[in-house]
Amino acid sequence: MVERFRHKIALTAVIILTVILATSCYVTQDSSDTKDLSYIYNPIKNVFSPYFSVFSEDAETVILSVRLRRGEIYFNEANPEGVPMASILISVRLFDNTQGGGLADTAKLKFDLPREQVTGEYVCRIPLKAYEGKSYSAEVKIIDLIRQRTVQSFVDFERTGPYNRLNFKIRDHFSGNEIHANTLREGEFINILYPSRPVDTLWLFYYKAVNAIPPAPSVILPEVTATDEPDKIIPLPYSDTMPVMFPRQGIYLISVDSTIREGLTLFNFGSDHPSMSKPETMIPPLAYIATREEMDSMRAAAKPKVALDEFWLQRTGSIERSKELIRIYYNRTLFANYYFTSYKAGWLTDRGMIYIIYGPPDKVYKNAEGESWGYKKPPVKSRWGSRFTPEEKYLWFNFRKQKSLFTDNDYTLNRATTPVSYWDIAVARWREGKVFRLDNPAELQ
Repeated sequence: MVERFRHKIALTAVIILTVILATSCYVTQDSSDTKDLSYIYNPIKNVFSPYFSVFSEDAETVILSVRLRRGEIYFNEANPEGVPMASILISVRLFDNTQGGGLADTAKLKFDLPREQVTGEYVCRIPLKAYEGKSYSAEVKIIDLIRQRTVQSFVDFERTGPYNRLNFKIRDHFSGNEIHANTLREGEFINILYPSRPVDTLWLFYYKAVNAIPPAPSVILPEVTATDEPDKIIPLPYSDTMPVMFPRQGIYLISVDSTIREGLTLFNFGSDHPSMSKPETMIPPLAYIATREEMDSMRAAAKPKVALDEFWLQRTGSIERSKELIRIYYNRTLFANYYFTSYKAGWLTDRGMIYIIYGPPDKVYKNAEGESWGYKKPPVKSRWGSRFTPEEKYLWFNFRKQKSLFTDNDYTLNRATTPVSYWDIAVARWREGKVFRLDNPAELQ
């Protein structure tokens, strides 16, 4: 009986993850700190999980596309027509990072959306004034006017000329629908469009996938990045109707010039990205809490699912507690892939590592140079006169934004600024079958 239930653990976690992603509840953010953006990385505080893309329309205009999943759009019949209708407001503020973050443009778009007009997703396109040679950050607020709930996101992009990735579009070869994500899967056929000017050849530069696990926060080692030189260079005759498929995991850079490493970047992180439903893909993220011997054993196991379940059962000794630990661990892994994927899967990034082990941060501050994450420590009582007052302290992780050939979402942890991270304690708690919480005084004893 125990063996039969054991085999259901991983599948149960996947089902729960799918439900959580589709039906996140909403929590009002703390308004006492107006600069705190921690809610952008907390799925329970967001009713939408939008995707964004930016396209250079002309020398002065870009089109920001906002894609919403149908399952996340709320429809209500309380309207004069008496039909299921959504009411959404999208507000955008565009900041010029080359001029100290000054406001460059604003846009607002309100629309009432009948349910019958939405199939799998809804895409809203918003024009913005943005000029060549400049770097921008768009603050996007998506407001569900019926539920009175707001989701805020940030979209960074740079306009560098005719070879820039913003000059490309991709669409599904069979349906003709535009694709707004740059992560593709094996067997997915697309068309690559470069409408900026006539070209007869596209150049595809292939780079191997980066699968190195980042070191612990207190370990100062150089980051393992993508190689400077591609493994393969392949010419493709240009046609906006030619089907293209990327069968191998890795990084694909498409340029209109064989001598210029700049253009559209597409990624293949495997068929199980961003969610993880197969034992073979659920095992690698355990590298943060498993020993090298345990990882080698699970990877070499004839039955990966049994090995995966055994690992979690050894942590807890209980099927039910294992299910709960799996749910939390892989829920964080899924959202790390959603929030932090760059030229490598989100769970492999520094931000993804911190997110998985410590959870969503309690404080987030952003600027053009990077992000700072704060995790609340146990309260400390300070004395002022004859009265004691609690004093809030935070453990801070600082991430620097990196200039990358492949992505605008590459951030590296500044390990020198966090000499004490409680990493060993956090890992030990996970291995004891507990979810580490920094604000619990017992955890640090």
